[in-house]
Order: sequence, then C-alpha cells, then structure tokens
Amino acid sequence: MQIDDIDRRLLRLYQSDPTLSAAELAEAARLPRATAWRRIERMEAAGVITGLEAVIDWRRLGFAVEVALRITLDKTERNAFDTFLAAARGVPEVTEIQTFLGRVDVRLNVLARDMGHYQEIYRARILTLPHIADIEQLMLISDVKTDEALPL
Repeated sequence: MQIDDIDRRLLRLYQSDPTLSAAELAEAARLPRATAWRRIERMEAAGVITGLEAVIDWRRLGFAVEVALRITLDKTERNAFDTFLAAARGVPEVTEIQTFLGRVDVRLNVLARDMGHYQEIYRARILTLPHIADIEQLMLISDVKTDEALPL
C-alpha cells in the first residue's frame, strides 16, 4: 500500500495518541472528519494499522527483573525450532520471542518479581525447554530509549 504525506500525518498523530476520536484526529490533521476517518479505515484494512494496545508498566505491578535470554538451539533435531518455540510460548513470564539468523537463534524476554523468582523461572521453565545448546543471560539495568513509534 502506498501512503502519502496526509497518511503519514495521520499516522504520526494516531501513534502519539490512539485514543483520539475521529473528530479530534481530523481537527489535529486539519482534514475533514470523513476524510480522516476514511483514510484510517483504509490503512486498517490494508494492515498498516493492526490495532491498539494498552501499554502496562510492569514495574508498577511488582515485576522488578527483566532478562533477555539469547539462545542457540541444537539444530541436529529435525523440528528443533518449532518444538522449542511451541514450548517457549507456554511460559507465562516470557513476554517476547524473537528468532534470528546467525549465531543466536532465539531471544526470549523474561519478566520476574525479583531475582529469586527469576531463578525459579530459569531453573523450572527455561532450562527445561527443548533443544537448547547455549544460553546467554542479559539482565536489564535501565531503559535508555523505548519508543514504538515509527519515524514517519
């Protein structure tokens, strides 16, 4: 789908505050309400806008530890990737799963209440995942920049 400068303006506004009503979005974009809403609906239908989601501060809910696990899989097993990914999806504390080409195959993001809780998760749930050849643990110290917005 091709987007023009008006679409980009709408997307920038929508990214900054997805709770804007159609009238507020149109006013901020300096467009007629029907035009703004029609363009938003077109971008939703084309899959450019895939939905809205709540951003929850996990720290305020008692989670103090975030660890990124870089995992290399033993790929000598036929369905190692699929089996590993299916099992990793079942770990509630895993909030993100990414796959890569290169030395690292998978990155898991894990949240825990404290280090004791993380140790429980790591021993009971992570180390029991199938086909792991190597794991590197990276504990989050601080968020320097977290921005989901695209530079439109």
